[in-house]
Amino acid sequence: MIYHVNGTLEYCEPGFCVVDCAGVGYKLAISDNTYSAVVGHVNEKAKLYTYLQVREDGVELFGFNTLDELNSFKLLITVSGVGPKAAMAILSLLTPERLSMAITSEDVKAISKANGVGAKTAARVVLELKDKVTKQVFSSPVSADAGAVASQIQKNSNLQEALEALVVLGYSRSDAQRALGGIDPKLEVAKIIPLALSKLLR
Repeated sequence: MIYHVNGTLEYCEPGFCVVDCAGVGYKLAISDNTYSAVVGHVNEKAKLYTYLQVREDGVELFGFNTLDELNSFKLLITVSGVGPKAAMAILSLLTPERLSMAITSEDVKAISKANGVGAKTAARVVLELKDKVTKQVFSSPVSADAGAVASQIQKNSNLQEALEALVVLGYSRSDAQRALGGIDPKLEVAKIIPLALSKLLR
């Protein structure tokens, strides 16, 4: 199993890149998020975490800029009907943090916006991964805040009302939840919404 490749980034375009390691060029399929992170470093040192897929009709190597993205990929392909292509499409649209928020808040709409991923597939992602991701969210110091925000919204009617208003305005439920984080729940809804919008419009 190839855990990561560490060498010189020789070539990069949306969808894949090539990393030269001791004279061997490894072609890696990458998400749009990884592409954005590495495209400015062509001809420089690069380290990508990897997942090797072996099938009867070929072998493909997937590359990820962070371990979080690799772990999200591994989690996604455990869902029935979600293969590497669909997982990469989801991770091209959502960062690992935003994917976790979408799953824990059951934001099927946000996930279904990924290229080639329909509402049924997105619903399966939420159904099959919610418990796993929720446990990870509350056990991770970095992600615990996201879980705390979701919990706070569920307990406060003003935040709930503001959340629904932001969704009606066209924002995904996970983005709206993130924007409501840190806002005083004691404020009136009419004051909460502008504060959240100011975060979303930055």
